[in-house]
Amino acid sequence: MKFTITATHGNARAAELTVNEKKIDTPAFMTIGTYGSVKSLDVDDLKKCNVEIILSNAFHLMLRPGTSIINKSGGLHEYMNWDGLILTDSGGYQVFSLGKEVKVNKDGAEFRSPFDGNKVVMTPEISIDVQTKINTDIMMAFDECIKYPSDIYATEKSMELSLNWAERSIKSNYLNKTLFGIVQGGMYQNLRDKSREELIAMNFDGYALGGLSVGEPPQLMHEIIQVNAPKLPVNKPRYVMGIGKPLDIAYAVRSGVDMFDCVIPTRNARNGHLFTSEGIKRIRNAKYKDDMSPIDKNCSCYTCQNYSISYIKHLDRCNEILAARLMTIHNVYFYQNLMSQLRTAIINSSLDELINQLENDYEEVKND
Repeated sequence: MKFTITATHGNARAAELTVNEKKIDTPAFMTIGTYGSVKSLDVDDLKKCNVEIILSNAFHLMLRPGTSIINKSGGLHEYMNWDGLILTDSGGYQVFSLGKEVKVNKDGAEFRSPFDGNKVVMTPEISIDVQTKINTDIMMAFDECIKYPSDIYATEKSMELSLNWAERSIKSNYLNKTLFGIVQGGMYQNLRDKSREELIAMNFDGYALGGLSVGEPPQLMHEIIQVNAPKLPVNKPRYVMGIGKPLDIAYAVRSGVDMFDCVIPTRNARNGHLFTSEGIKRIRNAKYKDDMSPIDKNCSCYTCQNYSISYIKHLDRCNEILAARLMTIHNVYFYQNLMSQLRTAIINSSLDELINQLENDYEEVKND
């Protein structure tokens, strides 16, 4: 892995990240392809949207179709015909999302498969082995994500468990693949400090801030990122997991974050919730019934260059699959364009102006 910072503006950085001879520019947004597919899009769609890296999930791929099947194809890149970068989540958040159905101890997590009810065990060793065998480019350490709110005693216990699992994740990295650690500690700064310091001592290739976007107030999330992102190693990628609103991303970039992922652009697209240069448009609003303009007159995506918002609204009302595809193309393109704008603003020292513009575009009163 090679990480080269090319420009800075305050804490914000524009950089190049190269893994396995594949290069991406940062700040970067990773489009979600949980099962090795971005819902409704093929790889040509992704490339036309300027996507360079996707996020898939080791937990889900282990359960379906199974590690051996993906390995038989030569790895996840070959299985899904994708030649860009792939980062795989370790499964910690997915285990967390199963709630009371999971039994967690020092060894790992035990639960019933949500697909067939069979008993499943996930440990740091298993998670790293799965990520290695499907031949992802960037692996994540296995961690425990704690709910919000949680008291300091429960949070500390969870953070210590994640540190133990982080060390085991490193020891299990038998092919020495690129591996990121995840800073935990909930909403408690002293725990965040301890987690970060111990993870830095383990010398991961990159570092993520985990345990955010789990129900905490947005302002608290912003404060945690603002305080903690600049404390991560300057010469390694910084990743905030699971945040995806345009303003949240912009504020995090200003704090020095390089990488992001979230289901918001793709999931919201399928629900007719579209991001534009004029704020949010909800395609199910009646006013778009006879609107022959594109979703965004300032957008160069395939959807906006070829279809009216009226037509897409019609498709959506008829439950046509094409509506989901066209809206997903638009939102995915919008997010990649947003990251390009943020990179350019860092290089041109105009990040504050861009954030002011985004604040104006995304005030709730201006969104329909």
